[in-house]
Amino acid sequence: MKKTMKKWMALFLTFMILCVPLAACTPESPPLDPVEDITLVLDWTPNTNHTGFYVALEKGYFADEGLNVTIVQPPEDGATMMVASGQAQFGIDFQDYLPPVFTSEEEIPVTAVAALLQHNTSGIISLKEDGIDTPKGLEGKNYATWDLPIEKAMLQNIVEADGGDFSKVNLIPEYVENEPAALQQDIDAIWVYYAWGGISCKQAGLDTNMIYFKDITPEFDYYSPVIIANNDYLKDHAKASKGFLTACKRGYEYAIENPDEAAEILCKQVPELDPELVKESQEWISTQYKADVDRWGYIDPDRWNAFFAWLYENDLSAEIPANYGFTNDYLPD
Repeated sequence: MKKTMKKWMALFLTFMILCVPLAACTPESPPLDPVEDITLVLDWTPNTNHTGFYVALEKGYFADEGLNVTIVQPPEDGATMMVASGQAQFGIDFQDYLPPVFTSEEEIPVTAVAALLQHNTSGIISLKEDGIDTPKGLEGKNYATWDLPIEKAMLQNIVEADGGDFSKVNLIPEYVENEPAALQQDIDAIWVYYAWGGISCKQAGLDTNMIYFKDITPEFDYYSPVIIANNDYLKDHAKASKGFLTACKRGYEYAIENPDEAAEILCKQVPELDPELVKESQEWISTQYKADVDRWGYIDPDRWNAFFAWLYENDLSAEIPANYGFTNDYLPD
C-alpha cells in the first residue's frame, strides 16, 4: 500500500513539474480597456436637437468607443457651469449665450467642439393674419421678449434693416412655453427655433409667417446649438473625447438617413415626448444637422468670428479674439 502511494505521489509531482513550464508558456488574455464614464448635460428638455445622442445610446455607438454615457438635463445655473466645474464632461449651449463665458474675469474652462446644426434656425414666428411678413411688420405688435440685451439688439437690427421703427414694437416680457397658445392670445410674435416651436404651431393648425434672423443679417447665422467640453477633460482625455464625437457623428448621420426610425428611438428613450411632434420635427431638422457641409459638427471660423465681432462693434460684449472658444480638432474625419 505504501509503495502504491509513493508511486502515485511521484507521478503527481512529475505531472506538476511538467505543467509549470506549459502554464508559463500559455499567453495571457489581453486586459480589457477600461470603460470611460462621460456625462452629457443638455441645454433644455430633450428634443430633436438631441436625437443623435439618443440614437448613439440605443445603437451602442458610445459603447463601441469604450464609453458609458449618461445624458442629464441642466441644473438651474445651466449646462455650461456644470461642464466648467467638471460635473459633466460635455454639454450643450448656444453661441449667442457664450460671450459672457468667454469674457469673464474668472476663467470658465469650456470650449465648443462641434455644431449640432450648421445654420441658425431661429427666427420670429407670427400668425399670417397679423401681416408680419417682414421685420418692419413688428411695428405696433406685441413681441414676447426674454428681456436679454443681445436678443433685443438683434431684434432691433432686423427691424431697422427693414426700414422699421424699433421703438414702435411692443416688448412684452414673457417666457413662452406654449407657442400656439400664446399666439392665439395676447402675443403677436415670438422668437422660436422652427424645428420645435414652428412645428408645434403647424401641428396646432396655425397658419404662420417665419422670419429667420440669418436671412436678414449674415452675422446672425451663428452656431446654435453647439457641443461644449471641459478644457481639462479635452487635454487629459483626448482619445475619449474623439471617441465621444465619433459616436455622436454616427448617431446624427443615422438620424439624417433614417429620420422616422430616429424619431422612434428618441420617443423610446424619452417617452414623455409627443410622437407626432417628434416625427415631423425630426423630418425637418434632419436636413439641418449637416446641411451644406461634408463634415458633421464642423464650425466655420469666419462665421464664428463674425457674430462675436458684431457683438463687440455694437457694445454688447467685450472683444473676443478671433478663433477663440472653439476647435474642430476633436471631430472625426
